[in-house]
Amino acid sequence: MFDDVTHSSLFRTPDGRNHAVVFGLVSSLFFLWALCNGMIDVMDKHFQDFLHLTKAQSAWVQFAHYLGYFLMALPAGWIARKLGYKGGILVGLATVAAGCLWFIPATRISTFWAFLVGVCVISMGLTFLETIANPYATVLGDSRHAAVRINIAQSFNGVGWILGPIIGGLFFYSEHGAEAAQQTLWIPYAGIAAGVGLLAVVFWFVRLPEITPVDHSGNGDGVSLEKSIWQCPHFVMAVPAQFFYVAAQAGIFAFFINYVVSEIPAVGAAWCESFWLGGSAGVTQRDGDWFVSEQGATKLLAYFGFTLFLLGRASGSWILSKFPAGTVMGIYATANVFLMGVIALKLGWISLVALFLSFFFMSIMFPTIFALGIHGLGEKSKTAASFIVMAIMGGALVPKLMGWVGDVRGMSAAFLVPLGCFVVVAAYGFLWPRLSGSIGTMPLPGPAGH
Repeated sequence: MFDDVTHSSLFRTPDGRNHAVVFGLVSSLFFLWALCNGMIDVMDKHFQDFLHLTKAQSAWVQFAHYLGYFLMALPAGWIARKLGYKGGILVGLATVAAGCLWFIPATRISTFWAFLVGVCVISMGLTFLETIANPYATVLGDSRHAAVRINIAQSFNGVGWILGPIIGGLFFYSEHGAEAAQQTLWIPYAGIAAGVGLLAVVFWFVRLPEITPVDHSGNGDGVSLEKSIWQCPHFVMAVPAQFFYVAAQAGIFAFFINYVVSEIPAVGAAWCESFWLGGSAGVTQRDGDWFVSEQGATKLLAYFGFTLFLLGRASGSWILSKFPAGTVMGIYATANVFLMGVIALKLGWISLVALFLSFFFMSIMFPTIFALGIHGLGEKSKTAASFIVMAIMGGALVPKLMGWVGDVRGMSAAFLVPLGCFVVVAAYGFLWPRLSGSIGTMPLPGPAGH
């Protein structure tokens, strides 16, 4: 993937220390939060069935999830600065475990608000992990390859996205109905809490180096010393770009099951034994025809949607090592503008293929916006990271709009909402060289260049 020189510098800092092992451990955090997020994204339809909610009402799940990010982003950045990378990670893991364990009493309470509390607390813990792990991944080696490193780490994220819907689908949906599934909702969260506890023990005993990000301000004095981050256009515009990207991603992920169940054509009786749908539980009969069921849709989301997401992350790491990150992201976002239009046109199987392809083109956007946004900010990268993580609030607000459009105009028309979001992301990608003053083949070219 990389030549010898590039490979040797990928995880080696200027002091000669190799941080490949630390990078691998930090990458496990990317897997953890993707696993939790993937489970959230298949929860909406369960509550629609169990509590008889509209699509817009079920989007309170996304609201609670991303509200946790919004509320905790700045405190997480402050704690990271006070306690360092290791202390912040341990606080985050403890909070995630507490939120997961709350699902045990929440299942007994069995009201919507109880589950929303658990979702919100988990996301607060994930905020610590994302606020710390994203910028940390960018400094664990040569600064020229910061965007490459963060996309490699996000490949672990892709594996979590695949497993999340599969695990969630097993416990959130049942052949015996929503009432039966409601009784097993706590089980996967109890398992995650146990895994998080073990991971916390590992981090407690491992030494994590405190590395100050290299400044690339171009004048040698450093943005961190002379300028406010709000005087850096490439950071300022990264905040709305991330807001609209996460808004689009959250809406697409949250209503994937609704779209598959309500919009794609009948599949035929032969699909009753299909591996890709999980057997007979993956289909349901309506008006004499067979259609994909909620549980079948979770399998399609994992096997096709998130597999393409993972492939996009893996291939994106190579592409970003060869071409300017802003340009690549602009092209990918433009592709998704087109694909959202195809979905809105209600073209049956063609629209479903377009929906799957959108996962591939979304894959690099979050880490690349993050990397480009904190480029050259030196010691203020942690503060900048907090604001970029706060922008995740887009995932709380826009899916409710998408759900409302789905209730009123149908799920196909609802995909016009993420279409508009991707226009903003494309603009940021194409304008990034002008905003940052950086030009070159790498996102962080030479000593000037994430």
